[in-house]
Amino acid sequence: MVKSPCVRNCCLDQQDCCLGCGRLLSEITEWHQASSARQQQICVLAAARQAQRDAQLSQHLWASPSE
Repeated sequence: MVKSPCVRNCCLDQQDCCLGCGRLLSEITEWHQASSARQQQICVLAAARQAQRDAQLSQHLWASPSE
């Protein structure tokens, strides 16, 4: 069994993606029934979503204000 990526900071965005762990709502609800391989896949996908969100936020913070 794979350790859940849940960080107990649950809040879903408009795409039903948890801002805390990066999992989609469907992945959160399937977690306990998923095989270890599927849980690992969910973790990889969630990490990729978190990295993408962090990159977008960083880009937004460093963007010069439009005039």
